[in-house]
Amino acid sequence: MGNSSGHNNTLSIPPGKGPHRVGCTDLMVGHTVHGTFLRLYYPCQASENPQLPDWVPCREYFNGLADFMKMNRALSERIFNYLFGSCKIPAAWNASFKPDGKYPVIIFSHGLGAFRTLYSAICVELASQGFIVAAVEHRCLLSVGIYYRLPQTDTIVVQLLFSNSPCPAPPVSDNLEEVWMYYRPLKPGENEFPLRNKQVKQRADECIRALDILFDINSGKSVENVLQCDFDLSTMENSMDLCRIAIMGHSFGGATVIECLCKDVKFKCGVALDTWMFPLDEEIFPGVKQPIFFINSEKFQWIGNIIRMKKLDSAIFPRKMITIKGTVHQSFPDFTFLTGNWIGRLMKLKGEIDPHIALDLFNKATLAFFQCHLNMDRDFNQWDALIDGKDDNLIPGTNITIPQSSI
Repeated sequence: MGNSSGHNNTLSIPPGKGPHRVGCTDLMVGHTVHGTFLRLYYPCQASENPQLPDWVPCREYFNGLADFMKMNRALSERIFNYLFGSCKIPAAWNASFKPDGKYPVIIFSHGLGAFRTLYSAICVELASQGFIVAAVEHRCLLSVGIYYRLPQTDTIVVQLLFSNSPCPAPPVSDNLEEVWMYYRPLKPGENEFPLRNKQVKQRADECIRALDILFDINSGKSVENVLQCDFDLSTMENSMDLCRIAIMGHSFGGATVIECLCKDVKFKCGVALDTWMFPLDEEIFPGVKQPIFFINSEKFQWIGNIIRMKKLDSAIFPRKMITIKGTVHQSFPDFTFLTGNWIGRLMKLKGEIDPHIALDLFNKATLAFFQCHLNMDRDFNQWDALIDGKDDNLIPGTNITIPQSSI
């Protein structure tokens, strides 16, 4: 898509470091706004000259980013296309699945104004380490999706367009009108909490539906992919370890992690990256009985948000928190790898720490946490010290000073 010559040949999303090659595909189930849309990352078989998917699937996502950042669409599209139009995800598109026992499962929830592909560095690394990762694209007007309306029946048919992507667009009938849902800002005078609380509940339901679909695929049930991609879902039958399921997310996705843990005990633990706690109703906190790992940036958090995280503390259920020095809120999405120092810091997409070091730290800490709480027989426990913040680039707990009167 876009700038085929590329903006910078040295800026790219890092590949996974694990023993498995990584493939990915898109899966859309259902023809309504209540359907499910996700990017699936998985261990794959080796192939010659694999096709790598575009990081941003099509130009309309640039419009969504422009709206979220309150930028002019025409100008921002040219800027984003120049910066990111040639970026690829280091995963083989629709590559053949690699059967190798049963893989644990992770559902990933993106942040506010993002979409399913923006955390590919994290998802690719986890898949390379032997996980099946489903990165959900949320439809709560905090991200974007494409809809086609059939005027004759007023039925909504959901499709995804790709521009110059390895996955061809499914045929679109002339009687379908393309309609996009973009990020919805708050209305003047609107009370934010009821909206955000409703959205986090919807997001959790979308994650649970995604997990239900993976259960169907694993059991051998036929699952129709609206996108009609070439990947054969039946090859994943009986390949998932559905006793070992985790939920993971960033920012609003971190709040979604907490909501999911409360709603569905099939999630055995959760990793919440720089969580925005505001959308959550504190009444659900006593119902969260699974282990939680908060991984925070140094520059984003504040007293009130940390206090809400601390309200989830338990003498019975494991709670861990670390802070990565020199990181900003956008140190978790892929933007941090795709912008140079000047632009990255101007747009607050990059912190003071090398983003590859930060990625390595929270990936290793996450893997160690998963091994412990998913009861996995792997060697990830070599990084157990990171869970407790034992590294020169980590702070145990938080860098935020909490007044004694608030504890």
